[in-house]
Amino acid sequence: MKKQIAILGSTGSIGTQALQVIEEHPDLYEAYVLTANNRVDELIAQARKFQPEAVVIANKSKYPPLKEALSDLPTKVYAGEEALCQIVQEKPVDIVLTAMVGYAGLKPTINAIRARKTIALANKETLVVAGDLINDLARVNGTPILPVDSEHSAVFQCLAGEVGNPIEKVILTASGGPFRTYTHEQLATVTKEQALHHPTWNMGAKITIDSASMMNKGFEVIEAKWLFGVRPEQIEVVVHPQSVIHSMVQFEDGAIKAQLGMPDMRLPIQYAFSYPDRVRSSFPRLDFATCSALTFERPDTTRFRNLALAYEALHRGGNLPCIINAANEICVHAFLTDRVSFLGMSDVIEKTLTRVPFIAKPTYEDYVQTDAEARRVAEEILTNRG
Repeated sequence: MKKQIAILGSTGSIGTQALQVIEEHPDLYEAYVLTANNRVDELIAQARKFQPEAVVIANKSKYPPLKEALSDLPTKVYAGEEALCQIVQEKPVDIVLTAMVGYAGLKPTINAIRARKTIALANKETLVVAGDLINDLARVNGTPILPVDSEHSAVFQCLAGEVGNPIEKVILTASGGPFRTYTHEQLATVTKEQALHHPTWNMGAKITIDSASMMNKGFEVIEAKWLFGVRPEQIEVVVHPQSVIHSMVQFEDGAIKAQLGMPDMRLPIQYAFSYPDRVRSSFPRLDFATCSALTFERPDTTRFRNLALAYEALHRGGNLPCIINAANEICVHAFLTDRVSFLGMSDVIEKTLTRVPFIAKPTYEDYVQTDAEARRVAEEILTNRG
């Protein structure tokens, strides 16, 4: 039986690569649902090629052209956030790949967990915002959460066969982004065009900016706590510019296991789809003859304050990670629209953390209210800065 895959965010970087995995293994996987936020033309092309059971466009204004373009196909067409949350519960769906960007991925992921669908998690904000809630829901419903981020997939693969062997620490690698060697003075004047030019990975705009500011790594630190049950002090970040070692695990005897490979997101996507099995792929292989050096550095949390802010939010817990995520989403959009400088993003995030009320044990409703309030406060700070 083919595994039926629902791809939330099929037109983004992760979604399009997931479709390449499905295309390579038509005997194993089938796209059952494809969803997008605004990219209606890309969604139409994907629907015509893969002919899923259903497609969903979150932006309702895009529904008429989508419906018209697919009128000759049996594919069902839906629109709106509620449809997105409902479609993941469809009975035939085996795996839900959450490849949406940002806070918007939280509610459909919760619905998919409650429907006991296997979660291939690429939307890191889900665990950043509400890790405690998500873990509780997954435990109660017996729902597997399989990491798709290259770093967390690497840790997950390193832990295979290590049941009962205590982890001393998780070591997450970071490329360092395009500004790894920049001074503080240079960072003050970098442009969005420079920030969008990542040295090793091809990603969407939001995650590329997060990588440049190291907020992406901060989010991955928070994710690691919930995925692997480790304490904040057990999570270490090391800068590894070559992006060959995707992450490592150190055990209590001092041994370190690492997962290596080309910087290609199709490998962790396929592993999440095939787990616990591995299946053949045509993806490029790592050639050690051309890999002359692997280097490592400590991250600089003075120049890249977002990483320090993420650690602070993780240590204090409660709704602080939710606040930092919301403020960051506002700041990244502001940076991409020339409303704030690269270093200014950290200033706004830090101020937002101090102005939104702290909640030690938030409910889902608290997360919703915190997200809205943090966005309002961040926008207010941005406006007053101007």
